[in-house]
Amino acid sequence: MKLLFAPASPYSSKVRMAARHLGIELEEERVNTAENPPELVDTNPLGKIPTLITDDGTAIFDSRAIMHYLHRIGDKRLYPKKDEKRTEAEVLEALADGISDCLLAIVYEKRYRSPELVSQDAIDRQWAKINRSLDYLDKHLPKTAKKLHGGHFALAATLGYLMLRFPGEWENGRAALTEWPAKFAKHFEPYPALRPKA
Repeated sequence: MKLLFAPASPYSSKVRMAARHLGIELEEERVNTAENPPELVDTNPLGKIPTLITDDGTAIFDSRAIMHYLHRIGDKRLYPKKDEKRTEAEVLEALADGISDCLLAIVYEKRYRSPELVSQDAIDRQWAKINRSLDYLDKHLPKTAKKLHGGHFALAATLGYLMLRFPGEWENGRAALTEWPAKFAKHFEPYPALRPKA
């Protein structure tokens, strides 16, 4: 299987970590979405990453769809069996991915708009969502043990993206959340290599 990804993408990071955790080997191909490479847009009309291409040529896109596919084909499970625990994992993943959505909206606002057109109001609205979510997570951190699930990988990827793109802008007053990546890395040693990178 081939994974089209970008090293800075938190969604790509989440999927790469989950595959490594499950022992699923992926051929990883870096792509630049801004260039609309044919290998991406010909398989995923949205032109988004990550995109997983199975051995039979089927394209699976959206990181959560890929995560659930990996869950089904792995020797281990990526989500808990019990419905209540699975829902907790899926909600944590949705929250982490939602934070990443807001962070990317800020990055794109600054990167792709002329400075005079950048909307500080739009950026402030995204930060309000991010700050509420980070405060919530600081008070309701998931237990991290040997049984890692999709929510753990999503949170690790999002915090990795914050460390990459927004160092010094989110940690203050959130000691538990700031310390969580190091705790996660004790249970998942490849984290430093697979978290979002420039």
